[in-house]
Amino acid sequence: QGPVCTNLGLKPGQRLTVKGKVAPNAKSFVMNLGKDATLLGLHFNPRFDAHGDVNTIVCNSKKVEEWGAEHREAVFPFQKGGTAEITFAVNQNDVTVHLPGHQFTFPNRLNLSVFDYFDTQGDFTLQSISWE
Repeated sequence: QGPVCTNLGLKPGQRLTVKGKVAPNAKSFVMNLGKDATLLGLHFNPRFDAHGDVNTIVCNSKKVEEWGAEHREAVFPFQKGGTAEITFAVNQNDVTVHLPGHQFTFPNRLNLSVFDYFDTQGDFTLQSISWE
């Protein structure tokens, strides 16, 4: 478990940019964005080799203990031992995830009007976090 941020106050039109380093022997890492630890609007989970997925980004949402349907992205711009910069842009109805050379959107299934919570877990060392 890496750092946990609360009271972010991210609203539509704002962005959160995360920079860090992927572990040399990484299996997977997670970034969660939501209202709090029980209401996750975006569970972002790049998997190098975990849960039967190889080089796949799995996204989901979580309402208390109930997970939604998994969304998979085939583009995988992460390297073991490399650095990563990921930007989450909050829109009215979804979140746009900006990766190196690729972007995709994930719907705001919980209809969150503000994203207050962010955490990182797994094989990723957070170096900087900024929002605008």
